[in-house]
Amino acid sequence: MITHSESRRRFLRQSSVAGLLGLLSAFSSQAQGRKISRIGLQLYSLRNEMASDFEGTLRKLAELGYKEVQFAGYHGKSPKYVKKLLDQLELTSPASHVSLNLVRNELDKQIDIAREVGQRYIVVPSIPSDERTLDHYQLHAETLNEAGERCRKAGLAIAYHNHSFEFELQSNMTGYDHLLASTDPSLVSFELDLYWAVNAGADPITLFKKHPGRFPLVHVKDQNASGEMVDVGKGVINFSEIFKHSDTAGIHHYFVEHDYPDDGINSIADSYNALSNINF
Repeated sequence: MITHSESRRRFLRQSSVAGLLGLLSAFSSQAQGRKISRIGLQLYSLRNEMASDFEGTLRKLAELGYKEVQFAGYHGKSPKYVKKLLDQLELTSPASHVSLNLVRNELDKQIDIAREVGQRYIVVPSIPSDERTLDHYQLHAETLNEAGERCRKAGLAIAYHNHSFEFELQSNMTGYDHLLASTDPSLVSFELDLYWAVNAGADPITLFKKHPGRFPLVHVKDQNASGEMVDVGKGVINFSEIFKHSDTAGIHHYFVEHDYPDDGINSIADSYNALSNINF
């Protein structure tokens, strides 16, 4: 026969064990950290594959596990067709790269396309090589502010994607710093290309802390010790440490990219597997 006091001691022991297990579980979960739930791809990585087999390439991405895609042109396909195909494959396209000239000259048309495809961001991918002085950056900032206001009225947002040249020092200031300082945070966002930033000697974490909330999108691509672009996980960039600051940066979309892969599908498959296993 179990006495009341024995029953109580047994209950307390079981409660202690349960509490300890719960505590260990919490520590384990904390140690594992977060993972990216929706991995995207900048389709420039597969521009040749997209040109030859638009639907088949997107279908392959969905099979690999990608959830989001960022377009860099539609290879002659209509926005209506693109949206229907994305829906069929359970993919979404939060953003597209749109050239600066198109933003300057036909923004309304690009807004209409973005809305029909279901996008949130129109991203300017670069600026011409002969428009990179600080005076030019001021003009680009004004263009982005104006485009940002027009996009906001349409329920969209404008963003700017960097390469390495924006981080070149001019009169104690970089072009990237000038864009950040001269654009309205409520109108203009940034898509930080992590490879090009690191390659230029910039520190993404420092940028995130200095300009919190301005980086809703990032391009995730790696570099080896020699500075050459490689698949994610095959280089030296510490993505886990960078992504620990995702909340500070305001990151919502992580797009894998490789500008010149030897084998496009194998490259983006390897990058997907590496990125999906990163804890932060």
